[in-house]
Amino acid sequence: MLSKVLVGLVASLIIFSGCTPLGDGALRKSVTDREGSVRGGVVQKETDSDVDEVLIDPATGSIIRTYGPVIKHYATEYGLDWRLVLATMKQESRFSPEAKSHRGATGLMQIMPVTSEELSRVFEVEDMSHPNDNIRGGVYYLRRLYDLFPGAQEGDRVKLALAAYNAGIGRIYDAQEVAAYFHQNPLAWESIKDALPLLSRRHSVLHRSVWSVDRPRTGWFGNSGETLRYVENVMKNYDDYRLMLN
Repeated sequence: MLSKVLVGLVASLIIFSGCTPLGDGALRKSVTDREGSVRGGVVQKETDSDVDEVLIDPATGSIIRTYGPVIKHYATEYGLDWRLVLATMKQESRFSPEAKSHRGATGLMQIMPVTSEELSRVFEVEDMSHPNDNIRGGVYYLRRLYDLFPGAQEGDRVKLALAAYNAGIGRIYDAQEVAAYFHQNPLAWESIKDALPLLSRRHSVLHRSVWSVDRPRTGWFGNSGETLRYVENVMKNYDDYRLMLN
C-alpha cells in the first residue's frame, strides 16, 4: 500500500483545499535569474497580430492579445503547454484579473492566500496580485503539482495535477490510498475519479479500513463532484484550444 510513502509526502506539505503552499527554495534561482523579455519579474507585453485571425471566442481572443506573451513565456519556462494554462485560467477566473472567490483566491489563476504568501517569497515580490505575477505563480504551482505524479501516463498526469490544483494535493493523495486499497492503479485518473467520492463522510466505515480512523488523512471531502467537473471542463477547454491555437 502507498500509505507509508504518501504519509511522508503529505507531511512535507501544508494541506489547504485547492492550495498547497510550495515553499520550494530549490527553484528560487531559476525563477529569479531572468533575462531578455523579463524585467524586474514582469514580462513585457506584446501585440499578437494573429489573434484576430483565429476563430475563438472574444474573451479568449482578448486575453491572448493582452497576456498571451506572458502566458507563453512562463508556460515555456516551466515546461507546460500554454494552451493548458489558458484552459485552466478560463475555468478558474473566466479571464478576469479582478476575480476573487469566496475562499479568498484571487486573480486570473485564482491563487489562494496561503499559496500566495509562499509564492511571494519564492519570487521575491510583495504579493501575487499583479496579473503577470499571478500568471507566473499559477503556472509554477501547476507545474509543481504535475511533478508530483512522475509515474503517471501523460494524460493522467495532467488530470491529476488539475484535480490537485482544484481540491488540494492532500485530497488526491487520500484518493490514491483508497484506489490502492481496492487494488486499482493510483496513478490512473479513472481510479482517482472513482475514489474521490469515497472520501465523503458517508464512507467512514471504508475510511476505518484504509486509515484505522473514520476519516481520510485530510478530513472528509464532500466536494468531489466539483473537482470532477473542474477537470472535465478544463480538459474540454484544452482540447478546444489545441484544435484552434498553435
